[in-house]
Amino acid sequence: MPLASLFLIMNIIFFGSDDFAAVHLEALFGSEHKVCACVTQPDKARGRGMEVSASPVKETALRKGVPVFQPSDLKEQNFLKGLRVLEPDLFVVIAYGRLLPAEVLAIPRTFAVNVHSSLLPQYRGAAPINWAVINGERETGISIMRVTAKMDAGDIVTQKRLKILKADTAASVRARMMETGPELLLKTIDSLEKGTYTFTVQDDQKATPAPKLTKELGHIQWGKPARAVNNLARGLLPWPTAYTYYQGKLLKILETEVVPGNFLAYSPGEVATVDKKGFTVATADQGLLVKAVHLEASRPMSAYQFMMGHRLGVGFRFDK
Repeated sequence: MPLASLFLIMNIIFFGSDDFAAVHLEALFGSEHKVCACVTQPDKARGRGMEVSASPVKETALRKGVPVFQPSDLKEQNFLKGLRVLEPDLFVVIAYGRLLPAEVLAIPRTFAVNVHSSLLPQYRGAAPINWAVINGERETGISIMRVTAKMDAGDIVTQKRLKILKADTAASVRARMMETGPELLLKTIDSLEKGTYTFTVQDDQKATPAPKLTKELGHIQWGKPARAVNNLARGLLPWPTAYTYYQGKLLKILETEVVPGNFLAYSPGEVATVDKKGFTVATADQGLLVKAVHLEASRPMSAYQFMMGHRLGVGFRFDK
């Protein structure tokens, strides 16, 4: 029987934590559907001051007067009872940060859907946007799938493709997804209401991983090709950022561009040219123009400002 004949308005419980999730939650509040509760991560210390604060999803929910659950144990009986009492039709799960156990997934009258930032089965995991940029992909997208016990492996309800532009960073791709995702989510829920949706089974043989990012991943290996280093710098913004070392201090590389040409006269990591655009560093093949940096215990600045303040010149070798 089509869902539309059972539910004119979806009773939704939303699971999520960060600003990406909060944008989608706002869209649900602006729709005909009822968000009856939100589940988010416990408050935790954030930022330089490590002050305890609520997640963006909690802040959004409280502003709308919606009950918030912050369980440390997703199998705790009082939490499960609290969800069941609300008689949800659908769970929407976006950037919640934890796998939902079978006890939770059994509660909604239909099922749980997840908005994932890749064209599944590619880039299953915690950092799909970053890895797509790091790997030099020219296209990514958004997948909305049915949540199962296996991470990011559920049947796909719908997908939307997005181009990755030459100048894109992980941050800019994410921002575009935050514009596109909410509309796609609402259209998907409409298809669930009308019973017009279909499932596409993922091909596990084509699955690729998108593991959690680490600070160590950002350490630039200048012996790699320029395009690989450029993609790393683009893919690790805003965190953890690509970095090298300047006179023993960590130097974050914030903006780069591949420079075609023959740089074989220089060793990888050696500064080959300097001008007002920045400084070009030799790699395994071509040059990498560094345009913006952030030296530890300092502030972000243009590469030209950095060069002037530190008298960086041709022949200097990073990481030496």
